[in-house]
Amino acid sequence: MPDENVSATVVIDAAADVIFAVLADPAKHPAIDGTGWVVASHNSALIGAAGQVFRMSMYHPGHPDGNYEMANRVQVFDPPRAISWEPGYDAADGTLRFGGWIWRYDLHPIGNARTSVTLTYDWSAVRQSVRKRIGFPPFTPDHLSNSLAHLAELARA
Repeated sequence: MPDENVSATVVIDAAADVIFAVLADPAKHPAIDGTGWVVASHNSALIGAAGQVFRMSMYHPGHPDGNYEMANRVQVFDPPRAISWEPGYDAADGTLRFGGWIWRYDLHPIGNARTSVTLTYDWSAVRQSVRKRIGFPPFTPDHLSNSLAHLAELARA
C-alpha cells in the first residue's frame, strides 16, 4: 500500500499556545490555507472541543459547483499540543457525511518562544471509490509547507 498521508514540519518563533490559538480560530483558516481553496469561515466561535463542527466556504475549479461548503468535525482538541478535524458535507438526508481524510497539527514547544509544528494530511480512511474519483492527495506537496509558512506569519503577528 502506498503512503496514505503526507506531512511537513516547521519551527515557528512563537509559543505553542499562541500558535494553537490561531489554529482554533476558524476565521483564520482562509489565511492559513496554502491552496486558496478555503474562502471564508461560517463560524464566529472558536474551536473549543472534540466533536465540535465548524463550517467553511470553499472554492475549487474542479468541484462540480466550483463553490461549496465543508463541515469540519473536530477529532482532537488538546491545547496547546494537537488539533485535528475531518472535513465532511451535508448529505441530502440532512446528516453529516465524512470522506475519510483528516487535517492534523501537532505542536512541540522548543523553549518558551519557539515551537515545532507538524501538519499532517491523512487519507487512510478514504474509500477506494473516492480515491479513484478524487485522487489523493488532491494537492501538490508544497501545499503543506505553504500552509505552515502562513501559520507562522499569523502566529508572529
